[in-house]
Amino acid sequence: MSWRRWLAMGEVELSCLAYVKMYLHACLFPRCSVNGLLLSSSPAGGAVCVTDCVPLLHTHLPLAPITQLALTQVDVWCAQTQQRIVGYYQANACVSDSSPTPCALKIADKIAEQCNNAVLLMIDGGKMSPDYRVPPIVMYERKDTRWTLKDKHTIMLRQWEETRDIASQLLDSGDHSLLVDFDSHLDDITRDWTNQKLNAKIAELASPANGNV
Repeated sequence: MSWRRWLAMGEVELSCLAYVKMYLHACLFPRCSVNGLLLSSSPAGGAVCVTDCVPLLHTHLPLAPITQLALTQVDVWCAQTQQRIVGYYQANACVSDSSPTPCALKIADKIAEQCNNAVLLMIDGGKMSPDYRVPPIVMYERKDTRWTLKDKHTIMLRQWEETRDIASQLLDSGDHSLLVDFDSHLDDITRDWTNQKLNAKIAELASPANGNV
């Protein structure tokens, strides 16, 4: 089955950019729970194409005022850049636990109010080795009022080996420290939570000139 036909079935595609930034966010704060928002530059309806993400917090995840402030600012930025919020991601501090927390479910519910096919993605910290053969993620979809596990065969990350290698390169070079989450931005408002420098670095590593797509 071609990927275009597969996407027409209304499933989920995760971009290299989105995955690498989520992965680096978890690696940058290994002893903390981290979370963020999943974005799409594709129109609503049909497949969910997660094209980017915004890393949010690495402290006090359940703190509602900070989360609401972040959601509002990201929403405004998305409107200016023709993007929309299509989901939520989280990595728990306990690497053996990849279950959604009450905080994760609450924020995902809020996103689902605006996006019918929103997704909830949990990073499986126990499977985040550099040579792991499949993406260390667990994805949920909302059915009626419950978040249920999504069939792993309906989740696509093209060029997984290349994406995994880019994440490893950025870790090895120390460039993962370029990542700025909303927490860090609140500590120093000159730091860019949209991560344009890191985005450019990932795009450079993923370019055809470097043998990737």
